[in-house]
Amino acid sequence: MMRKPLFLAFALLFTWACSSPKEQKGSAELQEITLDYAVGFDLYQGAGYKVVEVSKGFPGNHQPFRYLVKEDTTIEVPEENYDAVIEVDVQTVILTSTTQVPHLVALEIPDRLIAFPNLDLISSMPIRKRIDEGTVDELGSGAQYNTEKIIDLSPDLLVISTLGDNLKDLQLMSKANIPAVINGDYVEQHPLGRAEWIKFTGALTGRLKEATAYFDNIKSNYLNLKKAVQDTTFSAVPTVLSGNMYRDIWYAPSGNNWGAIFLEDAGADYIFKDQESAGSLQLSYETVLDKGLNADIWISTAEFGSLAQMAAADARYTQFSAFQTGNVYTFANTRGATGGLEYFELGYTRPDIILKDLIKIFHPGLIPDYEPYFYQKLK
Repeated sequence: MMRKPLFLAFALLFTWACSSPKEQKGSAELQEITLDYAVGFDLYQGAGYKVVEVSKGFPGNHQPFRYLVKEDTTIEVPEENYDAVIEVDVQTVILTSTTQVPHLVALEIPDRLIAFPNLDLISSMPIRKRIDEGTVDELGSGAQYNTEKIIDLSPDLLVISTLGDNLKDLQLMSKANIPAVINGDYVEQHPLGRAEWIKFTGALTGRLKEATAYFDNIKSNYLNLKKAVQDTTFSAVPTVLSGNMYRDIWYAPSGNNWGAIFLEDAGADYIFKDQESAGSLQLSYETVLDKGLNADIWISTAEFGSLAQMAAADARYTQFSAFQTGNVYTFANTRGATGGLEYFELGYTRPDIILKDLIKIFHPGLIPDYEPYFYQKLK
Protein backbone atom coordinates (compact mmCIF):
# COMPACT_ATOMS: atom_id res chain seq x y z
CA MET A 1 0.00 0.00 0.00
CA MET A 2 1.36 3.41 -0.92
CA ARG A 3 1.80 5.93 1.91
CA LYS A 4 0.75 9.49 1.18
CA PRO A 5 3.33 12.21 1.85
CA LEU A 6 2.92 13.85 5.23
CA PHE A 7 4.45 17.22 4.44
CA LEU A 8 1.53 19.08 6.00
CA ALA A 9 2.19 17.46 9.34
CA PHE A 10 5.79 18.53 9.74
CA ALA A 11 4.89 22.18 10.28
CA LEU A 12 2.82 21.09 13.26
CA LEU A 13 5.36 18.73 14.72
CA PHE A 14 7.96 21.34 15.54
CA THR A 15 5.46 23.43 17.45
CA TRP A 16 4.95 20.53 19.86
CA ALA A 17 8.61 19.77 20.54
CA CYS A 18 9.41 19.41 24.21
CA SER A 19 11.88 17.71 26.50
CA SER A 20 11.91 13.92 26.19
CA PRO A 21 11.74 11.33 28.93
CA LYS A 22 14.98 10.02 27.45
CA GLU A 23 16.59 13.23 28.68
CA GLN A 24 15.35 12.42 32.17
CA LYS A 25 16.58 8.83 32.46
CA GLY A 26 18.72 9.77 35.41
CA SER A 27 15.67 11.05 37.27
CA ALA A 28 14.27 8.87 40.04
CA GLU A 29 10.80 9.92 38.97
CA LEU A 30 10.80 8.12 35.61
CA GLN A 31 11.84 4.53 35.11
CA GLU A 32 11.93 3.08 31.60
CA ILE A 33 9.77 0.02 30.97
CA THR A 34 11.86 -2.22 28.73
CA LEU A 35 10.42 -3.33 25.39
CA ASP A 36 11.62 -6.42 23.53
CA TYR A 37 11.24 -5.65 19.82
CA ALA A 38 9.30 -2.43 19.20
CA VAL A 39 11.46 0.60 18.38
CA GLY A 40 8.73 3.12 17.54
CA PHE A 41 7.59 3.89 21.07
CA ASP A 42 8.87 3.89 24.65
CA LEU A 43 7.17 3.51 28.01
CA TYR A 44 8.13 5.13 31.32
CA GLN A 45 6.71 4.68 34.81
CA GLY A 46 6.41 7.59 37.19
CA ALA A 47 4.86 7.90 40.64
CA GLY A 48 1.17 7.53 39.83
CA TYR A 49 1.51 8.05 36.10
CA LYS A 50 3.00 6.65 32.91
CA VAL A 51 4.63 8.45 30.00
CA VAL A 52 4.22 7.04 26.49
CA GLU A 53 6.57 8.44 23.85
CA VAL A 54 6.13 7.76 20.12
CA SER A 55 9.37 8.37 18.25
CA LYS A 56 8.43 6.63 15.00
CA GLY A 57 4.79 7.36 14.33
CA PHE A 58 5.30 7.45 10.55
CA PRO A 59 8.21 7.12 8.08
CA GLY A 60 10.91 9.77 8.29
CA ASN A 61 12.22 11.82 11.18
CA HIS A 62 9.96 13.79 13.49
CA GLN A 63 9.87 15.15 17.00
CA PRO A 64 8.62 12.58 19.52
CA PHE A 65 4.99 12.68 20.56
CA ARG A 66 4.59 12.43 24.35
CA TYR A 67 1.50 11.31 26.19
CA LEU A 68 0.78 11.45 29.91
CA VAL A 69 -1.34 8.64 31.37
CA LYS A 70 -2.59 9.66 34.82
CA GLU A 71 -3.03 6.60 37.02
CA ASP A 72 -3.60 8.77 40.10
CA THR A 73 -5.83 11.76 39.43
CA THR A 74 -4.47 13.63 42.45
CA ILE A 75 -0.90 13.83 41.17
CA GLU A 76 0.48 17.11 39.88
CA VAL A 77 2.40 16.75 36.63
CA PRO A 78 3.03 19.70 34.26
CA GLU A 79 0.52 18.75 31.58
CA GLU A 80 1.74 21.41 29.16
CA ASN A 81 4.78 19.19 28.45
CA TYR A 82 2.60 16.58 26.76
CA ASP A 83 0.78 16.28 23.45
CA ALA A 84 -2.16 14.53 25.13
CA VAL A 85 -3.25 13.72 28.67
CA ILE A 86 -5.20 10.50 29.24
CA GLU A 87 -7.02 9.51 32.39
CA VAL A 88 -6.25 5.85 33.03
CA ASP A 89 -9.93 5.01 33.44
CA VAL A 90 -10.54 5.11 29.68
CA GLN A 91 -14.08 3.97 28.96
CA THR A 92 -14.71 5.19 25.40
CA VAL A 93 -12.25 4.63 22.55
CA ILE A 94 -12.24 5.50 18.86
CA LEU A 95 -9.80 3.66 16.57
CA THR A 96 -8.93 4.41 12.94
CA SER A 97 -7.10 1.26 11.79
CA THR A 98 -8.16 -2.39 11.84
CA THR A 99 -4.71 -3.36 13.16
CA GLN A 100 -5.67 -1.76 16.49
CA VAL A 101 -8.99 -3.61 16.84
CA PRO A 102 -7.52 -6.95 18.06
CA HIS A 103 -5.85 -5.09 20.94
CA LEU A 104 -9.19 -4.29 22.54
CA VAL A 105 -10.36 -7.88 22.07
CA ALA A 106 -7.15 -9.38 23.47
CA LEU A 107 -7.28 -7.03 26.47
CA GLU A 108 -10.93 -7.96 27.03
CA ILE A 109 -12.24 -4.42 26.58
CA PRO A 110 -14.05 -4.59 23.20
CA ASP A 111 -17.02 -2.76 24.73
CA ARG A 112 -14.95 0.42 24.93
CA LEU A 113 -14.92 0.91 21.15
CA ILE A 114 -17.62 3.43 20.25
CA ALA A 115 -16.79 4.38 16.64
CA PHE A 116 -14.66 3.40 13.66
CA PRO A 117 -14.35 4.39 9.99
CA ASN A 118 -15.42 1.73 7.46
CA LEU A 119 -17.14 -0.66 9.87
CA ASP A 120 -17.37 -3.36 7.19
CA LEU A 121 -13.60 -3.78 7.39
CA ILE A 122 -13.81 -5.10 10.94
CA SER A 123 -13.82 -8.90 11.21
CA SER A 124 -13.45 -9.50 14.96
CA MET A 125 -16.54 -11.33 16.19
CA PRO A 126 -16.86 -9.53 19.57
CA ILE A 127 -16.69 -6.16 17.79
CA ARG A 128 -18.99 -7.26 14.96
CA LYS A 129 -21.55 -8.27 17.59
CA ARG A 130 -21.45 -4.75 19.01
CA ILE A 131 -21.69 -3.27 15.52
CA ASP A 132 -24.76 -5.40 14.80
CA GLU A 133 -26.28 -4.19 18.07
CA GLY A 134 -25.75 -0.59 16.95
CA THR A 135 -23.33 0.36 19.72
CA VAL A 136 -20.41 1.26 17.40
CA ASP A 137 -20.87 4.35 15.22
CA GLU A 138 -19.76 4.57 11.59
CA LEU A 139 -17.26 7.36 10.94
CA GLY A 140 -17.49 7.22 7.16
CA SER A 141 -16.71 4.85 4.34
CA GLY A 142 -14.23 7.01 2.46
CA ALA A 143 -10.55 7.78 2.96
CA GLN A 144 -11.32 10.53 5.49
CA TYR A 145 -13.18 9.83 8.70
CA ASN A 146 -15.81 12.21 10.07
CA THR A 147 -13.98 14.53 12.48
CA GLU A 148 -17.16 16.39 13.45
CA LYS A 149 -18.72 13.14 14.63
CA ILE A 150 -15.61 12.32 16.66
CA ILE A 151 -15.90 15.69 18.40
CA ASP A 152 -19.60 15.06 19.07
CA LEU A 153 -18.83 11.64 20.57
CA SER A 154 -15.98 13.12 22.66
CA PRO A 155 -14.11 9.86 23.37
CA ASP A 156 -11.74 9.36 26.27
CA LEU A 157 -9.14 8.25 23.73
CA LEU A 158 -8.70 8.62 19.96
CA VAL A 159 -6.02 6.50 18.29
CA ILE A 160 -4.86 7.79 14.90
CA SER A 161 -2.95 5.70 12.38
CA THR A 162 -0.89 7.94 10.12
CA LEU A 163 -1.50 6.15 6.83
CA GLY A 164 -2.85 9.31 5.21
CA ASP A 165 -3.02 13.02 5.85
CA ASN A 166 -4.89 12.77 9.16
CA LEU A 167 -2.04 14.17 11.26
CA LYS A 168 -3.61 17.55 10.61
CA ASP A 169 -6.51 16.46 12.83
CA LEU A 170 -4.32 16.48 15.96
CA GLN A 171 -4.63 20.23 16.53
CA LEU A 172 -8.38 20.09 15.92
CA MET A 173 -8.77 17.32 18.50
CA SER A 174 -6.57 19.14 20.97
CA LYS A 175 -8.81 22.23 20.75
CA ALA A 176 -11.81 19.98 21.39
CA ASN A 177 -10.09 18.51 24.48
CA ILE A 178 -10.03 15.02 22.96
CA PRO A 179 -6.86 13.03 23.80
CA ALA A 180 -5.55 11.94 20.38
CA VAL A 181 -2.51 9.66 20.08
CA ILE A 182 -0.54 8.29 17.14
CA ASN A 183 -0.12 4.57 16.56
CA GLY A 184 2.82 3.80 14.25
CA ASP A 185 2.77 0.01 14.37
CA TYR A 186 3.11 -0.31 10.59
CA VAL A 187 6.52 1.42 10.66
CA GLU A 188 8.04 -1.47 12.66
CA GLN A 189 10.07 -3.85 10.52
CA HIS A 190 10.16 -6.90 12.79
CA PRO A 191 6.91 -8.89 13.07
CA LEU A 192 7.24 -9.07 16.85
CA GLY A 193 7.87 -5.32 16.91
CA ARG A 194 4.47 -4.73 15.36
CA ALA A 195 2.84 -7.17 17.75
CA GLU A 196 4.40 -5.42 20.75
CA TRP A 197 2.32 -2.31 20.09
CA ILE A 198 -0.38 -4.03 22.11
CA LYS A 199 1.62 -2.70 25.08
CA PHE A 200 1.06 0.81 23.68
CA THR A 201 -2.69 0.23 23.85
CA GLY A 202 -2.35 -1.48 27.22
CA ALA A 203 -0.46 1.46 28.73
CA LEU A 204 -3.07 3.95 27.50
CA THR A 205 -6.03 1.95 28.81
CA GLY A 206 -4.67 0.76 32.15
CA ARG A 207 -4.11 -2.78 30.85
CA LEU A 208 -0.33 -2.93 30.45
CA LYS A 209 0.04 -6.01 32.66
CA GLU A 210 -2.48 -7.90 30.54
CA ALA A 211 -0.90 -6.62 27.32
CA THR A 212 2.54 -7.78 28.43
CA ALA A 213 1.28 -11.27 29.28
CA TYR A 214 -0.51 -11.51 25.92
CA PHE A 215 2.58 -10.38 23.98
CA ASP A 216 4.88 -12.73 25.89
CA ASN A 217 2.74 -15.66 24.77
CA ILE A 218 2.85 -14.51 21.13
CA LYS A 219 6.62 -14.03 21.34
CA SER A 220 7.12 -17.48 22.81
CA ASN A 221 5.01 -19.09 20.08
CA TYR A 222 6.88 -17.23 17.35
CA LEU A 223 10.37 -17.95 18.66
CA ASN A 224 9.59 -21.64 19.23
CA LEU A 225 8.39 -21.95 15.63
CA LYS A 226 11.48 -20.15 14.35
CA LYS A 227 13.75 -22.42 16.40
CA ALA A 228 12.01 -25.52 15.08
CA VAL A 229 12.89 -24.38 11.55
CA GLN A 230 16.48 -23.55 12.47
CA ASP A 231 16.97 -26.90 14.20
CA THR A 232 15.72 -28.90 11.20
CA THR A 233 17.87 -29.95 8.25
CA PHE A 234 15.69 -29.81 5.15
CA SER A 235 16.39 -31.70 1.95
CA ALA A 236 15.49 -28.56 0.00
CA VAL A 237 14.81 -24.91 0.76
CA PRO A 238 12.18 -23.43 -1.57
CA THR A 239 12.87 -20.24 -3.48
CA VAL A 240 10.03 -17.76 -3.03
CA LEU A 241 8.54 -14.96 -5.10
CA SER A 242 6.24 -12.43 -3.45
CA GLY A 243 3.94 -9.58 -4.44
CA ASN A 244 2.16 -8.62 -7.65
CA MET A 245 1.64 -5.85 -10.20
CA TYR A 246 -0.24 -2.63 -9.56
CA ARG A 247 -0.42 -0.06 -12.35
CA ASP A 248 2.54 -1.68 -14.10
CA ILE A 249 4.74 -1.64 -10.98
CA TRP A 250 5.54 -4.80 -9.05
CA TYR A 251 5.37 -4.23 -5.30
CA ALA A 252 7.27 -6.71 -3.15
CA PRO A 253 8.80 -6.80 0.35
CA SER A 254 12.31 -5.42 0.59
CA GLY A 255 14.96 -7.66 2.11
CA ASN A 256 14.70 -5.94 5.51
CA ASN A 257 10.89 -5.66 5.43
CA TRP A 258 8.69 -7.52 7.89
CA GLY A 259 7.41 -9.72 5.05
CA ALA A 260 10.96 -10.83 4.20
CA ILE A 261 11.69 -11.55 7.87
CA PHE A 262 8.72 -13.92 7.92
CA LEU A 263 10.09 -15.74 4.87
CA GLU A 264 13.53 -16.14 6.39
CA ASP A 265 12.18 -17.32 9.75
CA ALA A 266 9.89 -19.80 7.96
CA GLY A 267 12.85 -21.36 6.14
CA ALA A 268 12.48 -19.97 2.62
CA ASP A 269 14.97 -18.43 0.19
CA TYR A 270 13.41 -15.11 -0.82
CA ILE A 271 14.57 -13.94 -4.25
CA PHE A 272 14.94 -10.29 -3.17
CA LYS A 273 16.41 -10.92 0.28
CA ASP A 274 19.51 -8.84 -0.55
CA GLN A 275 17.61 -5.74 -1.67
CA GLU A 276 17.00 -3.52 1.34
CA SER A 277 14.78 -0.46 1.30
CA ALA A 278 12.97 1.90 3.67
CA GLY A 279 9.67 0.70 2.17
CA SER A 280 8.41 -1.87 -0.29
CA LEU A 281 10.37 -2.60 -3.44
CA GLN A 282 8.91 -1.07 -6.60
CA LEU A 283 10.14 -3.13 -9.51
CA SER A 284 9.60 -3.55 -13.22
CA TYR A 285 8.01 -6.73 -14.48
CA GLU A 286 11.19 -7.59 -16.35
CA THR A 287 13.27 -7.39 -13.16
CA VAL A 288 10.93 -9.72 -11.32
CA LEU A 289 10.72 -12.15 -14.23
CA ASP A 290 14.52 -12.33 -14.41
CA LYS A 291 14.84 -13.14 -10.70
CA GLY A 292 11.63 -15.06 -10.09
CA LEU A 293 10.89 -16.98 -13.28
CA ASN A 294 11.85 -20.32 -11.72
CA ALA A 295 10.90 -19.61 -8.09
CA ASP A 296 9.27 -22.63 -6.45
CA ILE A 297 6.50 -20.79 -4.61
CA TRP A 298 4.67 -17.49 -5.05
CA ILE A 299 2.97 -15.97 -2.00
CA SER A 300 0.98 -12.87 -1.01
CA THR A 301 -0.74 -12.30 -4.35
CA ALA A 302 -3.20 -9.69 -3.08
CA GLU A 303 -6.83 -10.81 -2.95
CA PHE A 304 -7.06 -12.97 -6.06
CA GLY A 305 -9.40 -15.92 -5.56
CA SER A 306 -8.07 -18.17 -8.33
CA LEU A 307 -5.31 -18.58 -10.89
CA ALA A 308 -7.84 -17.72 -13.58
CA GLN A 309 -8.48 -14.34 -11.93
CA MET A 310 -4.76 -13.65 -11.86
CA ALA A 311 -4.36 -14.53 -15.54
CA ALA A 312 -7.32 -12.33 -16.44
CA ALA A 313 -5.83 -9.42 -14.48
CA ASP A 314 -2.43 -9.70 -16.17
CA ALA A 315 -1.51 -12.46 -18.62
CA ARG A 316 2.17 -11.99 -17.79
CA TYR A 317 1.60 -13.76 -14.46
CA THR A 318 1.27 -17.03 -16.36
CA GLN A 319 4.93 -16.97 -17.38
CA PHE A 320 6.19 -17.81 -13.88
CA SER A 321 6.94 -21.43 -13.01
CA ALA A 322 5.13 -21.12 -9.69
CA PHE A 323 1.96 -20.13 -11.56
CA GLN A 324 2.33 -23.00 -14.04
CA THR A 325 2.78 -25.55 -11.25
CA GLY A 326 -0.03 -24.09 -9.15
CA ASN A 327 2.19 -23.16 -6.21
CA VAL A 328 0.57 -19.76 -5.67
CA TYR A 329 -0.80 -18.62 -2.29
CA THR A 330 -2.95 -15.70 -1.18
CA PHE A 331 -3.47 -14.34 2.34
CA ALA A 332 -7.22 -13.91 1.75
CA ASN A 333 -8.32 -17.23 3.26
CA THR A 334 -10.17 -15.72 6.22
CA ARG A 335 -12.70 -12.91 5.96
CA GLY A 336 -15.11 -11.36 8.38
CA ALA A 337 -18.87 -11.40 8.01
CA THR A 338 -18.81 -8.22 5.93
CA GLY A 339 -15.77 -9.07 3.80
CA GLY A 340 -12.91 -7.61 5.84
CA LEU A 341 -9.62 -9.48 5.51
CA GLU A 342 -8.48 -10.87 8.85
CA TYR A 343 -4.87 -10.81 7.64
CA PHE A 344 -4.96 -7.01 7.66
CA GLU A 345 -6.67 -6.92 11.06
CA LEU A 346 -5.29 -9.76 13.17
CA GLY A 347 -1.99 -10.28 11.34
CA TYR A 348 -0.04 -7.51 13.11
CA THR A 349 -1.06 -8.81 16.54
CA ARG A 350 -0.59 -12.51 15.72
CA PRO A 351 2.65 -12.89 13.72
CA ASP A 352 2.96 -16.38 15.21
CA ILE A 353 -0.04 -17.48 13.13
CA ILE A 354 1.43 -15.98 9.94
CA LEU A 355 4.76 -17.71 10.60
CA LYS A 356 3.04 -21.03 11.23
CA ASP A 357 1.07 -20.68 7.98
CA LEU A 358 4.25 -20.04 6.01
CA ILE A 359 6.12 -22.94 7.60
CA LYS A 360 3.23 -25.20 6.58
CA ILE A 361 3.55 -23.94 2.99
CA PHE A 362 7.34 -24.21 2.77
CA HIS A 363 7.94 -27.27 4.98
CA PRO A 364 4.61 -29.07 5.44
CA GLY A 365 6.19 -32.09 7.10
CA LEU A 366 7.29 -29.99 10.07
CA ILE A 367 3.66 -29.41 11.20
CA PRO A 368 1.70 -32.14 9.35
CA ASP A 369 -1.67 -31.73 11.08
CA TYR A 370 -1.87 -27.92 10.85
CA GLU A 371 -4.23 -26.13 8.49
CA PRO A 372 -3.16 -22.56 7.52
CA TYR A 373 -5.37 -19.81 8.89
CA PHE A 374 -4.57 -16.75 6.77
CA TYR A 375 -3.09 -18.36 3.65
CA GLN A 376 -4.67 -20.57 1.03
CA LYS A 377 -3.47 -22.10 -2.19
CA LEU A 378 -5.16 -20.66 -5.26
CA LYS A 379 -7.28 -23.06 -7.27
